[in-house]
Amino acid sequence: VQLVESGGGMVQPGGSLRLSCAASGFTFSRYDMSWVRQAPGKESEWVSRINTGGGITYYADSVKGRFTISRDNAKSTLYLQMDNLKPEDTALYYCARQGTRGTRDYWGQGTQVTVSS
Repeated sequence: VQLVESGGGMVQPGGSLRLSCAASGFTFSRYDMSWVRQAPGKESEWVSRINTGGGITYYADSVKGRFTISRDNAKSTLYLQMDNLKPEDTALYYCARQGTRGTRDYWGQGTQVTVSS
């Protein structure tokens, strides 16, 4: 199993970024997927989750209305569109596979998002 995030960078407050997570080594379409972030000196925070077909999504209150999770099962790729970014969104963003027992069993290496003026 391999998960590779990309798309991070530095952006000004109010800006947008689109993260991608390329999955391989498993049947992507059979698993729910999540985004999790970790800011320096803070515990990790779950951000969003999407079901296998992409029709059901969940968001943390802190990002609801600003972030959109999606997936392309034909490309085995997970996305996170982040709009109206705030400085408090600064973190290392990870994609993770939701395992069959409800836990996140595989993680990517993360992509850094920095929101600063």
